[in-house]
Amino acid sequence: MESFKQELYENGYFRQEELVFWDCDREQRVRVAALLSRLGAFAGYDYDARGLTHELLWANREVFLLSRAAIRIHDCPRARDLLDITTWEAGPKAAHMGRNYEMRDQQGRLRVCARTDWILVDPLTRKILRPSAFTAKPLLSSDRSLDCPETRKIVLPKEGREDLGTRTVRWSDLDGNGHLFSGNYGDIIWDALPEDLQVRVPREFQINYSREAVLGDTLRLEGCWGDAGYFVEGLGPQGVCFTALCVF
Repeated sequence: MESFKQELYENGYFRQEELVFWDCDREQRVRVAALLSRLGAFAGYDYDARGLTHELLWANREVFLLSRAAIRIHDCPRARDLLDITTWEAGPKAAHMGRNYEMRDQQGRLRVCARTDWILVDPLTRKILRPSAFTAKPLLSSDRSLDCPETRKIVLPKEGREDLGTRTVRWSDLDGNGHLFSGNYGDIIWDALPEDLQVRVPREFQINYSREAVLGDTLRLEGCWGDAGYFVEGLGPQGVCFTALCVF
């Protein structure tokens, strides 16, 4: 949907968007997949507004890929909610570049916040580059507080795993880079969850993207309860594709 208003500022980007039925589940609550989709989209909007389009970054052989995300749902948005969504760079962290997000309603109440880690890669060789190698613009940091858990490496418990079935990557799963779109992992996870969890709204959600999945890949899905919540892992032809944690 066309945005209502937007603004570019020194270390961030603001845009106003309305949630539509497609974004939500049968209870008209925003899906995790829709939140994940906005993390990638708003990073792109920010750079596009600065003239750093995907095509330009690709030509420079410097593109960012989403590596980790942590989301906290303070008050679950619903269909037709109008949200003010803000993103800003949060500085380099070793091999990662941080980016944060807030989603507020029209009364200024915080509904969702998120932290993400991105890796810089050469899109032709797939070689991972350090953030300091990025030449398109200075990478900025911020001390702005955020009521959201830190991103972290997620490890499935070794005991108690259950088979959640398989999922083959289909044509409609792909993004413009030809691999499984980062937002679609949310729907894959929710489709695989035990039925009693599918109808619940998570307080927090975390995901690690480990390997790209492409058309025709079959992911073997496993899940289990741990002290932190319910874990889901997707294993592809080359090993772990993603690992996620749902905190209810």
